Amino acid sequence: MAEILKADPKDDLQNLLDSAPENAVIRLAPGEYRQKVIIRKPGLHLSGAGMEKTMIVWDDYALKTDEQGREYNTFRTWTMAVCADNVHMDDLAIVNDALHPEIKGQEAALSVIGDNFSMENCLLRSTQDTLFSGPLPPDLIVRYTGFHALELLRGGHMRQVFTNCRIEGTVDFIFGCGDTLFDNCEIRSLYDVRNTGYVAAPAHTQDQQEGFVFRNCRFTCEDEVESGSIYLARPWRDHGLAIFENCSYGRHISPLGFDKWNDTNRDRTARFRETPPVPGRVPWVNCR
Repeated sequence: MAEILKADPKDDLQNLLDSAPENAVIRLAPGEYRQKVIIRKPGLHLSGAGMEKTMIVWDDYALKTDEQGREYNTFRTWTMAVCADNVHMDDLAIVNDALHPEIKGQEAALSVIGDNFSMENCLLRSTQDTLFSGPLPPDLIVRYTGFHALELLRGGHMRQVFTNCRIEGTVDFIFGCGDTLFDNCEIRSLYDVRNTGYVAAPAHTQDQQEGFVFRNCRFTCEDEVESGSIYLARPWRDHGLAIFENCSYGRHISPLGFDKWNDTNRDRTARFRETPPVPGRVPWVNCR
């Protein structure tokens, strides 16, 4: 039987995560846990009192500098990083409340660099780059060796499942290389002063055949978001893979649906699919 541990907002959550045995259940009482935390133990199960009641919050951002004068970069901005396999979470929120990404850069809430991760009835909230679904693209693993901790640079096959969750953000707010299922989730675009946004930024390698799958998801937005100003996905790397199955779309989603990523030719390799097909989308959707 799994050991059950309890925590409340006054506790040192990082110490509890580090000292917990593998496969422990950690029950988080309601309240705001203003802490930056990393999970290194496999099999942990974090359970809160509800996505609006138990909130883990921090406010790092990409252009922030560390004690050595180095910018944080996207991949150190997380509020929570999961660097272990078989981790499960339910009924809690993970938030990065730095805000103003047009000034501060990317602001991740959750980074998952682990296999067999699952999350249910949870809220992820930030602005740009809310959820990183690891691993990193191979070229970035090479680039950041010696800069990021090795646990953040782990490669391999990583599967992740988000069920009945709400994920909120502005630009590329679901990004990475994980084979990740979003099942019956609300994907909510928030207002951004730049007046445009992108939901998913996949960077899968050519040999991956699952990618990001949005199944029975609802794409919604704040009232202030302009109609037609949000794209469902753009490929962060060649061969990015995103599939949209039986989803519903609010007025904020561009009729074109997808963007090729600035001045690249990634429309030639991107693997974006919609079922059922939606008339008026870019001609390269459902092509490969």
